[in-house]
Amino acid sequence: MKNEREISERKDILSSNSFGSTSSKRRKVLIINGHPDKESFNYALSDAYLKGIDQSKTEILKINLADLDFNPNLAFGYRKISKLEQDLLDAIEKIKAADHMVWFFPMWWYGLPALLKGFIDRIFLPGLFFKYQKGKLFPKRLLIGKTARLVITADTVRWYDRWFMGSPLINQFKKGTLEFCGVKPVKITYLAPIKNSTPEFRESCLKKVKRLAKQHG
Repeated sequence: MKNEREISERKDILSSNSFGSTSSKRRKVLIINGHPDKESFNYALSDAYLKGIDQSKTEILKINLADLDFNPNLAFGYRKISKLEQDLLDAIEKIKAADHMVWFFPMWWYGLPALLKGFIDRIFLPGLFFKYQKGKLFPKRLLIGKTARLVITADTVRWYDRWFMGSPLINQFKKGTLEFCGVKPVKITYLAPIKNSTPEFRESCLKKVKRLAKQHG
């Protein structure tokens, strides 16, 4: 059982800030890059998105997982609370403050990179982004009102991922994580194949995400 101190720590995190912006008229957009390599094409994509945003109307928040110092292993599951590192506490506050999230990451083995999966495991916790309800099948969703876009790079073409593999990554992250916590709609931008792609194809990808940024989508 969780002791009173552990429960109190989680309540402190939950109540430290309200979810979403209330006083500011500028929309808060959080850009999250989940690639562990800062020289990857994913960072060129997130940079292009940033350049496309009208910052006079938008407040920009950023999380680059490659810069964070945290243990991606949720060592005890939900049986016992793992102390959250400062970088994770900061990330939680940014997610809570954001109106719209844009996640950039590659698809590896039809799933998330280990660093990104660990990041999600560590911070998408009961009492923070969702809350179990006694006697009810589904939890209370604590991220209602937020929207998101997933910008996914892959070496597998979309039709194969969808029709032969069943879109496992998209189902897991879009439905099983973000929508589970109340984020909706969650839109998808799937860029593939990246491996052996031409400079012209990559440039078209950069232009595409820049256009999305101008639409705040």
